[in-house]
Amino acid sequence: MFDTLISGPAQLFEKHRDMVERAIEAIYSREFYAQYPESPSGKIYGETAAETQMGTFNSQLGAPFTRLKQDFEGWLLAREKSPYTLKELEISYPVLHDVNSIILRAGNALSSWKKTSLEERTGILAESLEQVKSMFYEIAYSTQHTTGQSFVMSFQASGPHANDRALEALALGYEEQKRFPTEVHWEKPMGKFNVVLSKFYKAVPKGISLSIGCSTFPIWNSLPGIYASLVTGNPVIVKPHPTAIYPIALVVSVIQEILVNHNLDPHIIQLACDTPEEPVTMQLCEHPAVKLIDFTGGNSFGNYVESLRGKTTFTEKAGVNSVIIDSCKDLDGMMQNLAFSVSLYSGQMCTCPQNIYIPKTGITANGEHISFEKTAEAFVHAVQTLASNEKMGPGTLGAIQSENTSARVKDIASKGVKILLNSTTVNNPEFPDARTASPLVLEVPVERKDLIEGEYFGPIVFIIPTDSTDHSISLAKNVAIEHGALTCSAYTTHTEIMEKITSEMSEAYTPVSFNLTGPIWVNQSAGFSDFHVSGGNPAGNASFTNPEFVLKRFVWVGIRQNKA
Repeated sequence: MFDTLISGPAQLFEKHRDMVERAIEAIYSREFYAQYPESPSGKIYGETAAETQMGTFNSQLGAPFTRLKQDFEGWLLAREKSPYTLKELEISYPVLHDVNSIILRAGNALSSWKKTSLEERTGILAESLEQVKSMFYEIAYSTQHTTGQSFVMSFQASGPHANDRALEALALGYEEQKRFPTEVHWEKPMGKFNVVLSKFYKAVPKGISLSIGCSTFPIWNSLPGIYASLVTGNPVIVKPHPTAIYPIALVVSVIQEILVNHNLDPHIIQLACDTPEEPVTMQLCEHPAVKLIDFTGGNSFGNYVESLRGKTTFTEKAGVNSVIIDSCKDLDGMMQNLAFSVSLYSGQMCTCPQNIYIPKTGITANGEHISFEKTAEAFVHAVQTLASNEKMGPGTLGAIQSENTSARVKDIASKGVKILLNSTTVNNPEFPDARTASPLVLEVPVERKDLIEGEYFGPIVFIIPTDSTDHSISLAKNVAIEHGALTCSAYTTHTEIMEKITSEMSEAYTPVSFNLTGPIWVNQSAGFSDFHVSGGNPAGNASFTNPEFVLKRFVWVGIRQNKA
């Protein structure tokens, strides 16, 4: 696929040194930075790239995925199905039939990968991101037809945004391993003589790393952990969700080919596929040789991963994200922003708002009192207007990835609470068979803890009447502490209330976005600037990307030599 070996790994680091150093600067400054522009414009990524890679995508459907360089014993027909066409992709992936065989190859790769210098590892991984860039359109098509994201969202999330997050983890991993000198001359005065030692410091990888992917964001959620483990010298076994393999398989194939072209073991990263009927995830998790686990998914399995002894785990699980409405300057702007936030990808995002707290006495908008009923009505109108917009609706909502999510929407509608807006199908002219659903909006009393204290994944929104803004804050804080939250959105024109929300939600380790209007939404998490998941509440124990995210993947070992 790519050019044969032209330069060694050390030369690759020099080739990409500026990119890595710019990323490190961005990590420290936290200002806007994007190595990979998010627009799918042909001027950026090639005028014919979209058409050419659509052809590649179509030719891959119904065929074996032959681009991996790893050992295999047979082919697995995946259970991938397009939420847009409702047709199986019918792609087969190479597999080893025994988990021990996968572990053996990863263990053998560990011995060579950890001996590769930090600069060489960094150069190889940086080169892989540049090569992945040349496949952004195929990655987008494969993401769209496994997850249900719109094409634009698929391109951005699995392409430029995922690459930026991977570069962030790569750069931070490089920086942390350069923090201390590798060798020092140490001399301690002892009166008439000095004690002289040579001291050496070595960053030692912890061992085999397992990356467990999710069905809705198969690349964006996986790449930070994959690159953090690889740059710190750990081989990675990538266990994708059985319904979303194709996108991450493309990335793994790129890394493997670069490894082979530089005379390194392709099993430094392996794809380990399975089916829902015959899963291998728990076997991999519980294998004693696996030392690191990255997981994105539901609470039940996430709690299991965190409970495993002898493992270092990095989890992103489910959370209950809140919106606290007290007052605003622009009612329409606020509601349009919230409507887009709950509608984007039909609520199938871990950062999507679910619980919207509004005082029973109403709010103020630009100094005017708005009743609770009128406030809820304005939100419902904004959601309905977006969903019914023939141009914006289908592209914003995308398609429903799982039949379970569709069933959940129907089930919640029958829970005996007031329906403010029913969920309906959204016509998509390009894909008339697409599985779609507009947001279901329910008015839920605070007494219904069975609803407001649980995450209901998908296009489901709860409007919750509260006694006051203080009551809203208390409810949002408590649910975050008890059940986790990844985001909180708040609207207020009062400084003292903003300060209180900041203080209370910080105690719940939950980031807050205030008064968002226009083209910036609480769902978004910017690489190099925003910490995705705090790691401090039950929604997850790790954060993209703070130093701990890479530091826990290796240990410092000191060597001392007497020079007397």
